Amino acid sequence: MIDIADINLPDVVAEVRAAFALYEDALVHNKVDILDALFWNSPHTLRYGATENLYGYEAIAAFRASRPSQGLMRDLLRVEITTYGRDCATANCEFRREGSTRTGRQSQTWMRTAQGWRVVAAHVSLLE
Repeated sequence: MIDIADINLPDVVAEVRAAFALYEDALVHNKVDILDALFWNSPHTLRYGATENLYGYEAIAAFRASRPSQGLMRDLLRVEITTYGRDCATANCEFRREGSTRTGRQSQTWMRTAQGWRVVAAHVSLLE
């Protein structure tokens, strides 16, 4: 059980914020190797995208390898990071792609692994 005092420990929030920033830079600049590295390499990892449901690291990596590299720039409108103890966190953001009026939402669950912080579940959706 997590003690309420262990939610949003400043040093852990800073670690996850740095991992999220690395992910965001890799996403908008199509640094596929970094994106792949930041997802937990496990069949339990999943990513629900705006148009796809991906189950397992291999499916996520295949999607990233085939995704177009244009039109990826976006503005983050709001980012909320919450940590639960020292090994689990969520990162949620609202965003708008360049040239679009639609607002998108991204949710990620992060877990500390021996290799560092990794995304274990993600969801991306667009509002009408």
